[in-house]
Amino acid sequence: MIAMVPCRCDILVRIGHRKRPPYAMDDEMKQSAEFHNIDDLTDGLHRELGPGVTTRIFAGEQAMLSIVTIAPNAEGKLHHHPEEQWGVLLEGSAIRVQGAEEIAVKKGDFWRTPGHVPHTMRAGPNGARVLDIFSPPRPEYKKPGSGFGTT
Repeated sequence: MIAMVPCRCDILVRIGHRKRPPYAMDDEMKQSAEFHNIDDLTDGLHRELGPGVTTRIFAGEQAMLSIVTIAPNAEGKLHHHPEEQWGVLLEGSAIRVQGAEEIAVKKGDFWRTPGHVPHTMRAGPNGARVLDIFSPPRPEYKKPGSGFGTT
């Protein structure tokens, strides 16, 4: 077991470090604020992407997570964006439309969507829940709103 020791930044400054290390904790930013639960529906920035398609967004500096819930038989809008996107089907079933292909996906399947490739998803009869990962973060998803943000 690894013991977590609070950072003594005052000591670091005295021995020659000019800046606080990136892991240093203070009253403004506790590391506990960086922990989330995928099933906590109150957590994250909420966004309605379209009829029957909602997401909860968690933005970091270099990557962004989006937990998308798609109602039974609902479909997102075909769109594209410059950011690379990875997806994991967490629950349900769906058809992933990517480029000119339609690919059936089941729980546990994951995929990569290069930037600028048109894509969407159509949920199966029981709906779907997808974890999307973007790099870099999508600027339009860092603020409340609706829609996919790009064409």
